[in-house]
Amino acid sequence: MLRLSLPHIDEAAIAAVSEVLRSGQLVHGAQGDAFETELQDWLGCRHAVMVSSGTAALHLALVALDIGPGDAVLVPDFAFPATANVVLLVGARPVLIDVDLGSYCVTPAAISAAVEGWNGSERLRAVMPVHEFGHPVDIFTVRALAAQHGLYVIEDAACALGASHSGTMVGTLGDIGCFSLHPRKMLTTGEGGILTTNHDSVAKRLRRLRSHGMERGPAGVQFQEAGFNYRLTEFQSALGRAQLPQLGSWIESRRALSIAYRGALAPLERKGLLLLPADHSEHSWQTFMVVLADSIDRHQVIRALAEVGVEANLGAQQISAQSPFTAFEPTIGATSNANRLYRQGLALPFCEQYGGAEVARVAEALEAVLGASHA
Repeated sequence: MLRLSLPHIDEAAIAAVSEVLRSGQLVHGAQGDAFETELQDWLGCRHAVMVSSGTAALHLALVALDIGPGDAVLVPDFAFPATANVVLLVGARPVLIDVDLGSYCVTPAAISAAVEGWNGSERLRAVMPVHEFGHPVDIFTVRALAAQHGLYVIEDAACALGASHSGTMVGTLGDIGCFSLHPRKMLTTGEGGILTTNHDSVAKRLRRLRSHGMERGPAGVQFQEAGFNYRLTEFQSALGRAQLPQLGSWIESRRALSIAYRGALAPLERKGLLLLPADHSEHSWQTFMVVLADSIDRHQVIRALAEVGVEANLGAQQISAQSPFTAFEPTIGATSNANRLYRQGLALPFCEQYGGAEVARVAEALEAVLGASHA
């Protein structure tokens, strides 16, 4: 089976983890501190704060900015549900916004329309743009809009480590950025997350909140507020550190793979069988998702591809179609881009270990399956 993605863990990374396990120092310590410093340098931000998952990062971002009951947060209607889940978990209201059909991201125009048209009882406090699959949102314009309306910007860059916008890494341009280190991501610690910020006071609170509200000082440990246990382990940090030096080359390999896919699948797009994703020179390409024509049964395509050894799946969810969010009517109708992407999006095998042979295999299989469905 040609899998959707493979984690890139070599023997050196395994040895680094083994060394930490043998040391007996398993909770956040020197490895975690070093990983944060190296990420700060790699991303070009003032602070990187390691946590136990990308969802933990999103949750802490909202808590650290005191967003809660009586507040509302602008969220894309097409994303992994964690982005909206954390809004509910802090007691705030998600305001769901449609996305662009090609980039799968929210646009400044959609955000502006949602802000101008907001008439809910809650106070708009933040916008959470998602750099979907590594495609950078126009974050400079989003940031200007947010400043105009007094909103925080929390960048959901879960899939976008290494993507940039106008030469600056995404996740470093809002008030807080959030990354995931899940195995489907380019750099993985199994489960894990990163918070980034350029605000010293925010970073201090994030570090406190991830560890039970605890601060260490000359008088010892003091618990300053109720917090969480969202720490990343030492062996996970060692795993991430071992991969980080290779991340830049992996992203370049993925960019080359996306070009190969675009060339191989262009004939299917010309036949009207699918839409290719929008390209962007600073895309990091965590996932390569196409959008099937409305007349094609995606579930049937996934099953048929599996029968010939090619794994495929949906890309992400339409938030408003999920049970916890059906009470929150999106700012767009049921025939939205988000709805189409959710129904017809097809994620294909994609990682830096794949090359031309894998692309040819997927393209051949997909052409046969789609051709059969329209025979």
